[in-house]
Amino acid sequence: MSANQDRLAQQMAFIIEADKLKNIFRQSYISDESRRENDAEHSWHLALMAITLYEHANDPDLDLLKILRMVIIHDIVEIDAGDTYIYDEEHKQDQALREQQAADRLFGMLPEDQAKSFRADWDEFEAGESPEARFSKAIDRLHPMLLNYLAGGKTWNKHGVVATQVHAINQKIGRGSDTLWAYAQDLIQKSISEGILPAK
Repeated sequence: MSANQDRLAQQMAFIIEADKLKNIFRQSYISDESRRENDAEHSWHLALMAITLYEHANDPDLDLLKILRMVIIHDIVEIDAGDTYIYDEEHKQDQALREQQAADRLFGMLPEDQAKSFRADWDEFEAGESPEARFSKAIDRLHPMLLNYLAGGKTWNKHGVVATQVHAINQKIGRGSDTLWAYAQDLIQKSISEGILPAK
């Protein structure tokens, strides 16, 4: 097998493995409440949010391609690590370890240069310090809030989540976008007033 054929084989193996992301179901229901959303759908929706909303980022000169790379791969580790619900304090304790091990295996399937590049994007997203990572994390937090609101608070109510928790967990949206954080706070208030999210 030539070097190019070997490279393609590694890339295709990674792409085939990534198809498993469609079987990782999140806690959030899609907007019509008919079923839970899977990770692949979440990643696609974040990509759409990025290209639609990045003008609202706090930092004006963002690298949109970098944001797209991050949001498309940020949850791929959940193929191995599973989805950890953001309000589940018990399972969050070992989340970082599980996801680091998954990143080692999954990105390690790629040719070395791509493995390093994908891992660097994933690490940057996880660190949440660059302007692109702050905005990526902002939309990653806003998306399930929006779905929860549209689905009548179905997931919040299932897990006994209250508004003070939603506010505390999601206030980091403001690090990426003051505008989107203001929108998120309005969602919280609407959810309380409509009786789909207990205040406390």
